[in-house]
Amino acid sequence: MASVIIMPKQGLLMEEGTITKWLVKEGEQTTEGTPLFEMETDKLTITMDSTATGTVLKILHPEGDTVPITQPIAIVGQPGEDISGLLAESGAPAQEAAAPAPAAEAPAPAPAAAPAPAVERAPGERVFSSPRARLRAEENGVDIAAVPGSGPDGLVVERDVQSYIANQPAVTPLAANQARVQGIDLSGVTGTGPNGKITTEDLPAAGAAAETAPAAEAVPGQLTRGTRTEKMTGMRKAVMKNMLASKSTNAQTNHRMVVDMTAVVALRNQYKALGIKVSYNDIIVRACAKALQDFPIVNASVDGSNIIYHDYVNVGTAVSVPGGLIVPVIRDADIIGLTGIAEKSAELIEKAREGRLTDQDYHGGTFTVSSLGMFDLDDFVAIINPPESAILAVGKIAKTPVVVTDDEGEDHVVIKSMCALCLSYDHRIIDGAEAAKFLQKLKSYLQNPILLI
Repeated sequence: MASVIIMPKQGLLMEEGTITKWLVKEGEQTTEGTPLFEMETDKLTITMDSTATGTVLKILHPEGDTVPITQPIAIVGQPGEDISGLLAESGAPAQEAAAPAPAAEAPAPAPAAAPAPAVERAPGERVFSSPRARLRAEENGVDIAAVPGSGPDGLVVERDVQSYIANQPAVTPLAANQARVQGIDLSGVTGTGPNGKITTEDLPAAGAAAETAPAAEAVPGQLTRGTRTEKMTGMRKAVMKNMLASKSTNAQTNHRMVVDMTAVVALRNQYKALGIKVSYNDIIVRACAKALQDFPIVNASVDGSNIIYHDYVNVGTAVSVPGGLIVPVIRDADIIGLTGIAEKSAELIEKAREGRLTDQDYHGGTFTVSSLGMFDLDDFVAIINPPESAILAVGKIAKTPVVVTDDEGEDHVVIKSMCALCLSYDHRIIDGAEAAKFLQKLKSYLQNPILLI
């Protein structure tokens, strides 16, 4: 009996996946547990195994298609087997069936439910809502100010958000956010995405811009060059969504401090002489983990009007991969020690670059370290990775002339290994003085790394 292969769910937050490559073509054999296709999620590209044994009778979605989770993507069975019923259930066109019956006149579709009208509130009017309502609204790209409230004194509760979403056109979170920013009414927009979902390409503004863009005129004797359009990968879409969310929800500001890394360089050389691989970034992560224990507010996060303090310290390390950025998380960085951090960091970086990270590997961080010193960058400002409240940007370690004062009060110019650190933090919960004290403590640990062992 033929079996249907569905788009699998990889992680709690996954909603859809993009088929990047079919490893078994139509008419070829596949075996349960062997690689069948490659899939790209918002974070990584992974190889998925077949869940059935037999011949691939029909591929329902070609390479490049983005498919919601649990939707059929292929049918596996025995050669010559009648799969017309499965094709019909999967929503494949009627001509795909082996022997289609004459099509009966389809009944007129039932009129779609009219979207619930948005609430008209005065500009700047305060909206009272529950934390769960705000969470559901943020997850689905809904402006909480547009949701009617059914709670006491007009309080917007979770069921109000769910009801509002159910009565709105099906739309991707990214398209919903863009429509809200540009003031686009989605009630009259037809979606071309999976199951009729509205995507950013369906928004009127995109079409209008394309229609009004002037065509480049060719000039005799001059090289003619144009433009090209390339769809964003799932990873790039996720980076865009997270960074926009960070800038729009956090009161982000930053402090900068230059740290003497001479002792850190010496410590790393000692480990190297012993044959133990420890990077500068590992030492910085360890120092951050210690400082986060001293300043729990920097390790906290915001949920509406609540501050969530985490008893654990999970430090994310930003890793550049082809097509984007990923932040695998070193869990319990405060208790596994420096060598434990080094081992886990090396493992995660290797998995990230090979596309083998799991959902567990890149979720649950409480603080992030982003280092670009290897690209000869002196210093930079990083954007907070939601729902975290702070991120540390690390520049290169460079030998720099520094003025030091000896025990007799005399000044001397010496060469030291210096590094610029920039802490971006959410000013909603972290005050400037606390952020400065955190950097001071971090500086103390790095200039006295014996405290990190």
